[in-house]
Amino acid sequence: MNANRPHGAPDTTAPDTTAPGTTAPGTTAPASATAAAPGRVVLLTTSHRVAPGLLSWPAWQALHGADRVLCADDSHPQLPYLREAGTAVELAAPTAEELVDDCAGDRTVVVVAAAEGEPRLTDGLARLAGSGRVQMPSLELLPASYDLPGARLLDLVQVMDRIRAECPWSSQQTHKGLAKYGIEESYELVEAIEEGDRDELREELGDVLLQVVFHARIAEDDPDTPFSIDDVAAGIVTKLIHRHPHVFGDETATTPEEVQQHWLRTKAVEKRRESVTDGVPLGQPGLALASKLASRVRSAGLDVPLPAGEGPGYELLAMAVRAEAAGVDPEAALRAAARAYRDAVRAAEGLDA
Repeated sequence: MNANRPHGAPDTTAPDTTAPGTTAPGTTAPASATAAAPGRVVLLTTSHRVAPGLLSWPAWQALHGADRVLCADDSHPQLPYLREAGTAVELAAPTAEELVDDCAGDRTVVVVAAAEGEPRLTDGLARLAGSGRVQMPSLELLPASYDLPGARLLDLVQVMDRIRAECPWSSQQTHKGLAKYGIEESYELVEAIEEGDRDELREELGDVLLQVVFHARIAEDDPDTPFSIDDVAAGIVTKLIHRHPHVFGDETATTPEEVQQHWLRTKAVEKRRESVTDGVPLGQPGLALASKLASRVRSAGLDVPLPAGEGPGYELLAMAVRAEAAGVDPEAALRAAARAYRDAVRAAEGLDA
């Protein structure tokens, strides 16, 4: 009861709803309460695919506000940059128990994780938390840098570089020696696309990508005209931007046909070709070659009669030209028919298709 309340007046004193062991808002916690507070552990993770020192703002805030910053790896790539920024980093690998004790008194400890994480430490903290016998600090996983799209390509380049240097077979390969594998992998990719197998498609795309990275790595060793995967990527980026003026420039295109016309015009200027047949690889399969030539003729608006002749070759040529005009890939159509033929053969043999 409020001793100063007049007799008969209602008691307006607010009840004390503060939970035991805590302090009311606007008041200062007793020293004993602060000493008992379990504190905070921040596990700071970084990506090796991002340049060291490029950390998020929350990461820098956590580092600057920490009572201790620990790192078990003395060769961690972030250490020089953290120290340059004024963050004192201690080389230490505490146990889970030691870390919990270090946080007592409402202290914050940031652990800069190694590339593989800190499984020993996190497993130990999980066991302590599960025991129910220890007052645990708050645990926070804070990603300090994130992978950008395409970041795993950097891993592929790094792995390929090591294989080229250390593998007895890979170190001896040449562009000519690998050429057949490029053809094989391309056909396997086409087959995966036509079969509609998503898992197989992903795998075959990886195999084709490997061929690109492998050839680029071999090219780095050329004593006269070396180039790298970065040169390859830079070339295709430049080409794509130049051939898409409706995306990166002032031109407009509202239909796929207009886009193709942009592509053909810029390509003709780049290559300085005299004939629409220039640049068509004559070593490709016959139906694909005939279809490609027919496509060039049609796109150029030329009226070119088919050569007169007898025999299967001229008949196939006429069929390929008609297929291309109808929007049908004659190679794909023949492969589909061939697969049906294969199934018929297996059925005749009494085997499953």
